[in-house]
Amino acid sequence: MNGTDFGGRDGRHRANLISLASAVPPHRLAQADAADVARDAFAHRFPDFGRISRVFKTTGIQTRHLIKPVEWYLKPMGWPERTAAYLEGAEDLFVAAAEKAIAAAGCRACDIDTVVTISSTGIATPSLEARAAGRLGFRADVERVPVFGLGCAGGVNGLAIASRLAQARPGSTVLMVAVEVCSTAFRLDKLTKANMVATALFADGAAACILRAGDSGIAEIEGAGEHMWPDTLNIMGWNIDDEGLGVVFDRDIPPFAHEKVGPAVDGILDRLGIARDSINRFACHPGGAKVITALEHTLHLEQGALDHERAVLSEYGNMSAPTVMFVLDRVIAAGLPKRTVMTAMGPGFSCGVLSLARAA
Repeated sequence: MNGTDFGGRDGRHRANLISLASAVPPHRLAQADAADVARDAFAHRFPDFGRISRVFKTTGIQTRHLIKPVEWYLKPMGWPERTAAYLEGAEDLFVAAAEKAIAAAGCRACDIDTVVTISSTGIATPSLEARAAGRLGFRADVERVPVFGLGCAGGVNGLAIASRLAQARPGSTVLMVAVEVCSTAFRLDKLTKANMVATALFADGAAACILRAGDSGIAEIEGAGEHMWPDTLNIMGWNIDDEGLGVVFDRDIPPFAHEKVGPAVDGILDRLGIARDSINRFACHPGGAKVITALEHTLHLEQGALDHERAVLSEYGNMSAPTVMFVLDRVIAAGLPKRTVMTAMGPGFSCGVLSLARAA
C-alpha cells in the first residue's frame, strides 16, 4: 500500500490542476438501440443471450459515444482493421481534448514541456502524442511519457504521474491526456458473458488536463497512492488473440469493491495524513451501476451520494480511464469543495487514489 504526499505538508511545489477538458466521438448510440443490435448479432448463436441481455438495462447507461457508426462493428475484422480504427479515432480524440485543455489554461501547445498519454485500448508506436504533435504544434523537444496498461485506473494514476512530473520541475507545463477507444474491442466471435457485458458497458472518449507547480489553478494535487491486491490478475484486463483484444471482466468486481476498496482507500489516506472526516467529496470512476453502489457502501457514503458518477455513466457509459475525469469535471462545475478524493479501480487488480485541495 503506497501513498505519496506531493510537496510536503506545507504544500510547497505541489502541482496545480490548471484546466480540465473532455471530448467524445461523433457517433452517439442509445442503449436501447445497442441492445437491439446485440440481439441481432448474438441471439441466434448464443443460447444464453436472452438472460444475459438484461445487462443492457441494468448498467445504468442511456447513451454512449463511439468512433464508428454501429454498422462498422458488425463486420468481420482482425488486428489490422481494429488497429487502424484505434489510431485514427484515438488521435482525433487526443487532439480534441488536448486543444480544449490547452485553450482553457490560457497557453499554447508550444508551451507544453511534458506530455503524459494514458491509453490501454490499442497499440500505437509511435505513440499517440507523437502522432498528434504536428496537428497540435508541440515543440520538437517536448518530453513524451506514454503509459499503457492502467485500464480504468488510468485517469487517477495518470493524473498522479503527471502531477509528480510537474512537481519535479516547478514552472514547467505538463499535459496529461487519457484517451480510450474501448469499442475497437467489441467482438462478434466471443460468445461469453464477459463479452456481452463489455458490449453493453464500454464506450469511447478522452479527457485532458494541464498541470503546473508554482502556479495557482483550480486545485492542488495533495498526494496520491495505489493499492494492488495479490493473485488478482484475472479480475480485469485483456486477452490477446488473432482477432484482437478480448476483455477479461470478472463477475465478482462489485462484491470485491464492496469488501476491499474501502480499507485500501483508508490505508492510502492514512499514509497521506488525510483524515476521512476532512473529505468533502469522493469522485469515483463509475465502472457500472453495481460498482457505484458498492463504492458508496465501502466508502461509507449515503446511497445516492455519487450522483455525478451515475450521471456520467448514464450519458457516456464506461470509457475506461477518462471517465473519472468526466466526473471530476462535473464536480468542478458544481463548485469544487475544499477537499475531493478521486478513486478508480483497474487491472492488477488495483485501486488508485488521489487527493485534490481546492485552490485558495
